[in-house]
Formats: sequence, C-alpha cells, structure tokens
Amino acid sequence: MPIHFGTDGWRAVISDTFTFHNLRLVSQAIADAVQAADWCSSNGAETDPNLMVVGFDTRFLSDRYAIEVARVLAANGFTVRLTQSDAPTPAISYTVRNLKAVGGVVITASHNAPRYNGVKLKAAYGGSASPEQSRRVEVYLNDNEERARGPNLMDYDRARQAGLIQRFNPLPEYFNHLRTLIDFDAIAENPPRVVVDSMHGSGRGVIRSILQGTGCEVHEIRGEMNPGFGGVHPEPIARYLGALAGAISTGKGDLGLATDGDADRIGAMDERGAFVDPHKIMALALKHLVEQRNWRGPVVRTVSTTRMVDRLAERYGLPVYETPVGFNHIADHMLRENVLIGGEESGGISFQGHIPEGDGVLMGLLLVEIVALSHAPLSELVTDLLSDVGPAHYRRTDLRLRHPVSKAALTKRLAEDAPASIGGEQVSEVRTTDGVKYLLADDSWLLIRPSGTEPVLRVYAEGRSPEIMQAMLEYGEQVAQSIV
Repeated sequence: MPIHFGTDGWRAVISDTFTFHNLRLVSQAIADAVQAADWCSSNGAETDPNLMVVGFDTRFLSDRYAIEVARVLAANGFTVRLTQSDAPTPAISYTVRNLKAVGGVVITASHNAPRYNGVKLKAAYGGSASPEQSRRVEVYLNDNEERARGPNLMDYDRARQAGLIQRFNPLPEYFNHLRTLIDFDAIAENPPRVVVDSMHGSGRGVIRSILQGTGCEVHEIRGEMNPGFGGVHPEPIARYLGALAGAISTGKGDLGLATDGDADRIGAMDERGAFVDPHKIMALALKHLVEQRNWRGPVVRTVSTTRMVDRLAERYGLPVYETPVGFNHIADHMLRENVLIGGEESGGISFQGHIPEGDGVLMGLLLVEIVALSHAPLSELVTDLLSDVGPAHYRRTDLRLRHPVSKAALTKRLAEDAPASIGGEQVSEVRTTDGVKYLLADDSWLLIRPSGTEPVLRVYAEGRSPEIMQAMLEYGEQVAQSIV
C-alpha cells in the first residue's frame, strides 16, 4: 500500500491515493497505535486514553474526511471531539493538550497544492507525533493489510447520539491561551492597520476576530471558502502573495500578514508591499522577546534558517541549537527544556509558553505587537535589524535531477570533497546535520540537501553580500550537474 508518513503525517492526491477507503484504513491503524501500550505520547502528562480530537482545513472534502476519521475512532471506543468547522491546525493541537486528549488528527495538506489532502497526527503534548509514533501507525497499517482486517466503522448519527462524537468550537479556548502570550493592551495603545491574507485556508477570520476590540483596522483578503485556493498553492511566500501586495498598495493597511492552508506558517509584508520572510520574522521576534519582555532561554532553529538569530543569541548569551529540517526536531527541544523561540525557514515558528508546534496566527499577532510597541513601520524595523546583525541575503533553489540519489551517500561525498573556498571566502566548517552545510569565514553559509523522496537537490544560501550568495548558489548548481 503506497501510504507512508513523512515528517508531518501523510499527504497524497485526492481521489488517487487519498481516498475514503485508504483514509479509513489509516484511521484504523491510528486507533490501533494509540491504544497500544507503547504509544507513550503523553510525555509524562496525565491524559485521557479514550479521548481524541479531530479537526480539518478548507480543502475539498476535508469536512467529510474528518467525519470518516471520527467514525472509525468512535467504533474503536474513543470519544471524539470533532470541530464544527475548519480551524487552524495550531488551535486543534492546543485543544489536544488543553483537553488532555491522548492524541489528535487534522485533515490537511498544509501548504501543498489544492489537489492534495492529508493527515497530520498529533500527540498529547500538542505537537506532531514523533517519528516513532508515525512508524507505529505504518506497522499497524501494513499488519492490518496482511491480515485482511478492515476498519471498524460506526454510523455517524448513532455515534453522536451515544456521545462518542461531540462537535465543538476550538477557537474560544485557543483565543484565551493566545491572550496570555500577546500584549493586546500594547496593541490597543498604538493599533496598526493590518491586512490579513488567509489564502483561503483555515486561518480565515481568526486573526481578524481576535484583534476585535484592540482598535486595529483589519482588512482580510482571500478569507472566503475556496477549496481550489484560487489556483495557487496556499503557501505564504512572495510568489503567491500578489493579492496581499495589491491590497497594501491600494491603502488597505500598513502591515501585511499571511498564513498558509492550515495556518501553522507565517509570512509578512511591510507597508510598501515588500515581502518579509520567516528568517527576518524570527530574528525580529527573538530581539523583541529578549529586549522588550526580558525573556531568556535557548534558541532552536533548523539547519536551513538564518544565522542572524545566532548573532543575536550570542549577544544575549543564549545557547543556539541547530536541528534537521522539520518542526518535530524543534519540538524535541521544546519538550525537554524551556526554549525561548524555535523556528524554521518555511515559516513555522513558536515561542515560550506555547505548544511545540509552528503557529502562523500566534506569530502574526506577535508581529502586530512588535510594530505597535516600536511606533515604527515594519520596513524600518527590518532595516534596523539588517544593519544590526545583517546583512543577510537569502535564496533557495530546488534543482531537478534525472534520478533519485542516496541522501546518505551524497552527503558523505560532499562532506569529504568540501571545497577550500567558495566565491573567494574560506570554508571554515562543514556540518552534516541534514545534508551538507558549508560555513564560510564571513558567516555566510551554503546548505545542499538531497530530497529523501524525490529526485530534487535543495540548495539554500545565505550570504553577507549578494555576490557571495550567488557564488554559493552557482556552486550548488555545479554539484547538481556533477550528479547528472
């Protein structure tokens, strides 16, 4: 069966592999895995072993798929709290922890193209299930197939009457939690004019609703239900945010916030319509949390995330942990110690006091707080940041290969054959945390990551000048050509 869990669940093309039949089989495997004695998802916290939370995004049939998951879980003896409508993944994850549920399921393909849907599996601590837990689901999935054991399934109306499926709204409690993390009084004293681009995802209406009463003038675009996402990927990166830039240019607001399909990622735009990427957002957030709130703690970032946070952390005397790509690696640190902030270049960021999961809603609100307290436009804050701990010129390219390559073998080869210099700058260190990362003497870096699932070589570069960044990207292209 072509069903495998990646770093954050299972995703597949609707009506191809992602079918009601396959989803029921996956749901049965999840039920089996969660009920097994070695699930151990509570991380030491007290949980209700019979309670599961299920939510969904705005994709085609997501609400129907969620009902099928709930029916299977109910037939296996779980009480299921099923969201009344689409909701952000972080809100559902927070509900799992808040209700002390043993786990949760979110029907979403996050930022992927509209033709995809997927399943995100949540652990009791309010973050993504561990790789070990996901592998356990795959074991049960394969075992059930070999034994020709079909899924248990309960009639929806009967499950509702028996109280095994209970519909609910996760937003009120989630909002109460966010109010403990964001200074809404400070926002109310100097409310920015905000444009929110929900990209037709499940973050629609959420930031606008929680900012009501602060005096912020909030204009939301792409907040209506559209399972096709207007023909674009619901990913908050510059190439998909033309609508947000247009709204800002026509005077709808001075600060742009964009969330992805399930609202666990953040992107932003300044008052001139210039894209502000997650690297800068994370650095601004770190600076704010330390200098304005006097918070302390370790900083965690993925291998592909800006070293501006390293330079800030060094100034503040804070440790920095570098992890492989994937927020689950950041979550591991957040579960072990009181991490100040953790984030990745794709826009998943979280901070102290929140669940171990990226949250686009939370980070969007923190940006509003930062702008309000600074009494300065976002463009000025970014300029000051870059003059302080920059410059940092970043670009990522995905280079297609003719055939898949062994990630381990290529990583080993690139580490052993590391160049002495790139673009005239000496290579001072080579890391193999995830792929190969060349650190240059001027603190620029080049990361080459072969995909583990498709014939793609991902090349990331952050240079202290545009010229060194370009030189590193060209070196990455040379590597790709040598493979071909």
